[in-house]
Formats: sequence, C-alpha cells, structure tokens
Amino acid sequence: MVTKKLLREGPYADFFSQGVLAGNVLTLAGQIATDENGNVPDGIKDQMISCYKNIQRILDHFDANMENIIDETWFVTDVDDVMDNVAELFSERESIYGCKPEVSQTLVGTTALVSPDLKIEIKCIAYLDTK
Repeated sequence: MVTKKLLREGPYADFFSQGVLAGNVLTLAGQIATDENGNVPDGIKDQMISCYKNIQRILDHFDANMENIIDETWFVTDVDDVMDNVAELFSERESIYGCKPEVSQTLVGTTALVSPDLKIEIKCIAYLDTK
C-alpha cells in the first residue's frame, strides 16, 4: 500500500488535494491564476506568474522548490496568445525557476478553464529526494 501525504486546501478541499506526495513523487493539481482573494490578472504573462506563485506555495508545503519539478503541463485557452508571447513568457519562466528549467513540458489548447477569466492553468509533477 502506498503511503500518501496530502495538501487539502481551498474551496475544493473536500473534492481533491492540491498536492499528493506518494513516495518520492509529488503531483500537483493544476494551478490557476488566482490570488488569496480570488483576483485574476489580465494578461497571459501575469496569469502565468500567478500560477507559478501558487505552485511554489504547494512546493513549500512539501519542503520542495522549483528545482524539484520534472514535468509540467500548460493548459491554455489561446495557443496563439502563448506563441505570440513565447519569448517573453519563457524568459519570465526562466527567472521564476532561477535557471533554464530542466523539465519536460506539454502545451495543451483547451476551449475553457474553470472560469472564463482564466487563460492558463499549470499542472506539475515533482521528484523529491527524501533521503
């Protein structure tokens, strides 16, 4: 039987965990661009930054950081918006990681996210060295 450590918080805490640590693998629920007051920034870049702030908060809970991320999936409502701004987005992403991210990444276009204001949701998998 796998032992799991869970982080359950937020408005959907009764339905799913924001993070699940099973062994050395930490999976994060998709993180959206809302702050603690439910505010959503306007542009794709600011929403991406907000998503990564929420990702870091979950990583902190498990004593991890951005270096632990091994895979990420971006769900976006406008692939053209991402591609038109890819240099700026990836430059900012590199700043957030503190280096060129050493992750696999998938970009998925979708017709909608949980709120019509949202342009991006980021889901990650991290590996923790739990020696």
